[in-house]
Amino acid sequence: MAKKEVILGVSGSIAAYRACDIVNNLRKAGTNVTVIMTREAKEFVAPLTFQTLSHNKVYSEMFELPAEWNPIHTSLADMADLIIIAPACANVIGKIANGICDDLLTCVVLASKAKTLIAPAMNDKMYLNPAVQDNIKKLKDRGIRFIGPIKGLLACGHDSIGHIADTASIILEAKKLLKG
Repeated sequence: MAKKEVILGVSGSIAAYRACDIVNNLRKAGTNVTVIMTREAKEFVAPLTFQTLSHNKVYSEMFELPAEWNPIHTSLADMADLIIIAPACANVIGKIANGICDDLLTCVVLASKAKTLIAPAMNDKMYLNPAVQDNIKKLKDRGIRFIGPIKGLLACGHDSIGHIADTASIILEAKKLLKG
């Protein structure tokens, strides 16, 4: 995995803290990790945390002035060998499935030809909602890989499906996708 470029998208979920472990594990494997956070993700974990862990600038705003001419969403999309979205909330999954690009993360995913791995995390009722399941099916049909969710304790107190996959499983799947 050395010299590989991974974009880690972090969306609005209490499971955003798990993305910290994902960054650490990817870096230990020699991967360069660039984090893109949605506005909602920043309510759970501070960008400074990811900047410190990744040793890279953290991106969030679509219209931030770039340091050079290259538009930020396409330059990030072009550099990625793999895009991981962990946690992926229902909102981000729905936007990507329906081609909605209203934030930096969704624009990068839709502008990239890189393999994409999505690790959903949300309330069980949300995850099992037919609209969310239809969006997941659309993305799987387009070749986007999913890992989880698993059964576990959710923020709402339910012990049910919707818990983000464990970090080791996400890293293992990422390694497979980077090798393939």
